Amino acid sequence: MRRKRAPTHESHERWLVSYADFITLLFAFFVVMFASSQKDKNAAKAVSDSVRDAIEHGQFSSVISTVLGRGKHENSKPPVNAEKVKISDNLPPQIGNPANAHPEDLGKSMQKLQHGLDSELKSGKIQLSLEARGLVISLREAAFFASGDDTVEPASFPILAKIADVMRQLPNSVRLEGHTDAVPIHTSRFRSNWELSTARGIAMLEVLNQRYQIPAARLCVAGYAENAPADANDTEEGRAHNRRVDVVLLSAEGQATEPHGK
Repeated sequence: MRRKRAPTHESHERWLVSYADFITLLFAFFVVMFASSQKDKNAAKAVSDSVRDAIEHGQFSSVISTVLGRGKHENSKPPVNAEKVKISDNLPPQIGNPANAHPEDLGKSMQKLQHGLDSELKSGKIQLSLEARGLVISLREAAFFASGDDTVEPASFPILAKIADVMRQLPNSVRLEGHTDAVPIHTSRFRSNWELSTARGIAMLEVLNQRYQIPAARLCVAGYAENAPADANDTEEGRAHNRRVDVVLLSAEGQATEPHGK
């Protein structure tokens, strides 16, 4: 004799599945709108990546389920990849961890240098400019190096002390870029403008690190020889402008191009 099947009860909560999907899509829409409105593209990308990671690994779905009353028996279960639940852990440091801030706005630093180095700016020993890659402090050769040499003149230390003071107040990485004019050099010390420009960048790095305690991990050196002139090379004045070391306090955009260790 066959047993009678127990009567099945129709679920009246199936609509919650569609509703949860709708809420998920609505949330994703607002995340996209938020990301599109952000000037800091790195922060926007981090928010987007964090939300996508949460959705793909199930945390977001489980939260929605709990809110809507589904899967109450799952409340005691730990979320998948629980260590990634906090979105702040995946955000850029300026959002998730202020102690390790990303490169900061450099406008105030430029104003401080303009005030502290007013006489040097007027005399043409240095030049300041705020570019997309960062705050560029151009140190003209005549005030910092002897002609054809890579030894930093001691008379320039008071200027470098003021620049180092600004560096210490910022977390930004610093790139030291050596430049020359277009006149070739070939001496027993330097076989080319490449060697001279790079040697001057290294000399400036050593002064900032050893004399002013700027951490070496924040500093890097590049030599451009005559290939990135600031002025024309057909006059002595123009060539003097081209013989320089640019101290670049990197912005967030400039920092993004730098290699990062694992």
